[in-house]
Amino acid sequence: MSKLVPAGLIALALVPSIAGAARLGALASGAPAPERFTEMPAPVVVHIIGALIYSLVGAFQFDDGFRRDHRTWHRRAGRVLVVAGLAVALSGAWLTLFSDLPPSDHTVVNIARLLVSAAMTYGLVTAVRAIRRRDIRRHRAWMIRSYALALGAGTQAFTLAPYTVAAGEPAPGPRAALMILGWAINLAVAEWIIRRPARNRRATASPATLRG
Repeated sequence: MSKLVPAGLIALALVPSIAGAARLGALASGAPAPERFTEMPAPVVVHIIGALIYSLVGAFQFDDGFRRDHRTWHRRAGRVLVVAGLAVALSGAWLTLFSDLPPSDHTVVNIARLLVSAAMTYGLVTAVRAIRRRDIRRHRAWMIRSYALALGAGTQAFTLAPYTVAAGEPAPGPRAALMILGWAINLAVAEWIIRRPARNRRATASPATLRG
């Protein structure tokens, strides 16, 4: 079962990863792209590359056996993931505050984006401080929460798709609610993983500690 967890996380990140890669290709080739991306491409590139590294490499931190057999890789990858996660969070906040966002982005979802960026930043910094104190439980909890927030775009594809199929492109209000629902689902799953008794985590080979 543990082997399936990284595959599931990568699958969840697949849609935003493909979209991000396509956006990078468009920017590199000079293909038509929204003006908000072409005017200030640097934070967009940082956000996309950071998200690709964070979501895809981070998925393997949830494989118990792989982590036990590759402890050095786990520690080194953890350092890379902290940098990539901070790049995602801070560039996301920058884009929300200073980019010319489309009219479909409701004010509520933009506030939610800033809160998510702040929570990710807090979580990653707290996780680093915890592992330096050898507080593995706290480190694990905040790394999982931060990763769950970063994968919000993947879950949002599933919360938005049924509405779009049934009723067409959502208005700003419903779109904001469905996007926030994606983050909420991920956080709920993260808290369930974090708070389960340790015996149950071992028995089911679920996502375990992220020792940095």
